[in-house]
Amino acid sequence: MLTLVSQPLNQMGLTVKTNMQTNKDITKILGIEEANGNKRWLKRPWLGWLSAAIVLLLALIIPLRIAQHAPVHYQTEKVRRGDLVVTVSATGTLSPVNEVEVGIEVSGTIEKVYADYNDRVKVGQVLATLDARRLEAQAEQSKSALAAERAKVLQTEATLKEAQLKMNRYKQARQLSGGKVPSLLEMDTARANLARGKADLASAKASVLQAENTYKDNQIQLKKAIVYSPINGVVLERSIEPGQTVASSFESPVLFKLAEDLTKMDLQVDVDEADVGSVREGQEATFTVDAYPDRTFPALITQVRYGSETVDGVVTYKTVLAVDNTSLSLRPGMTATATITVNKKSDVLLVSNAALRFSPPQTPAPGKKSKGGLLDAMLPRPPASGSKPTVVQNTTGKQQQVWKLSQGNLTSVSITKGVTDGAYTEIENGPVDAGTELVTAISETND
Repeated sequence: MLTLVSQPLNQMGLTVKTNMQTNKDITKILGIEEANGNKRWLKRPWLGWLSAAIVLLLALIIPLRIAQHAPVHYQTEKVRRGDLVVTVSATGTLSPVNEVEVGIEVSGTIEKVYADYNDRVKVGQVLATLDARRLEAQAEQSKSALAAERAKVLQTEATLKEAQLKMNRYKQARQLSGGKVPSLLEMDTARANLARGKADLASAKASVLQAENTYKDNQIQLKKAIVYSPINGVVLERSIEPGQTVASSFESPVLFKLAEDLTKMDLQVDVDEADVGSVREGQEATFTVDAYPDRTFPALITQVRYGSETVDGVVTYKTVLAVDNTSLSLRPGMTATATITVNKKSDVLLVSNAALRFSPPQTPAPGKKSKGGLLDAMLPRPPASGSKPTVVQNTTGKQQQVWKLSQGNLTSVSITKGVTDGAYTEIENGPVDAGTELVTAISETND
């Protein structure tokens, strides 16, 4: 809406009269008099040319002076009541709620692959097998070693039993002979043989335990040559082919990537540090993906992580949104643009942000006149640089000064701001109501 503020017509007439009086003063200064004009024109012909130039210059200046008092047009917009929704935008990628990478802990050659892309698998289902002949041989070898160690235990037990019987006979003979036979040396040798037999038995039993553990390890390695599915899900990726050699010396190679349930997915977005203060768990959101530009999907915030991530100097915080994908339209890895609703206000006073940004034009102080003399009257000057409005806007925290028109004059109004969506701002308090017209800009055209 445009509002016209007109200047009084007598002010324009006063400007013309002032310039006519200035013209007479110039004529008098230059010595051009009507009474003896003929003689002066003959003696000083250059005065005629000078007078013509001055008259032409005045003819140009007067319209400029009049234009300086042209009416000013203001654009206004009404305060209205309505709903305000404050949102935060962020981008991220979709991923399954539970995604498992299936690897292998043993090295070997892939013999068979039983699962392919998009296959649905169950817990315990065989996905692939290795050529297990080498592992089977190692297991048989460790089994034989275990049997040998167990036989050694039997041998040491027999030796220990023989030493124990011999020691018993020596004790009995020494008791019957009154300590004469056997000799002390024979008794010491018998005791040493008995102790050595006990140590050999303990060592043999330890060797059996070691052989048993080796055999168990080989059995485990043999079982790991078969790759099973750890979850019920869908095969997202398959990284092997039959005949391919896999090496797990330093880390387990990933053979399959499985998603447990694609009907429930997570959307992980990066929220800017300037917006993370208003984002909380439980807030609703919507998002779009490039695959379905005409569809909007709902989501719900389930987690706002405290750990920050810095990418190209921008600090963001990972925020997780729960997504219902019952229709299976969404796929892992899709890039999504989310709009998070952080605040909602219903039936509140709304003002355009353009009215908050408006600043009144500079107005000269009352009673102040120009002191430029004749040269100032002849040559218009541009407005001084760095000029400020006569009234400084009061913007402190939530307090904001806006402007309205009262009988053609600008009047300041102080309001208390609330939340904003970037285009409109809530008015929490102030002497305005729905329908109040506030100035938003100065019009560049005279409509």
